[in-house]
Amino acid sequence: MTTMITEVYEALVDAGATSDKAIKAAVAVSELENKYDVVSNELKLHRWMLTVLMTGVGSLVWKTFFSG
Repeated sequence: MTTMITEVYEALVDAGATSDKAIKAAVAVSELENKYDVVSNELKLHRWMLTVLMTGVGSLVWKTFFSG
């Protein structure tokens, strides 16, 4: 199922593009937004994993150098 961003479609038609070209461009922009959302979610997961990893490393360094 393809989705289209109507604002992009209307702007392209107002700018003089044909209806077919405007539809294809609006669908392409929509697909890029979907890909961006997937990458954004993956980066959130990686940021969380890095935080957990750095907390573990920090606790080991603290234990090694600062406990009696």
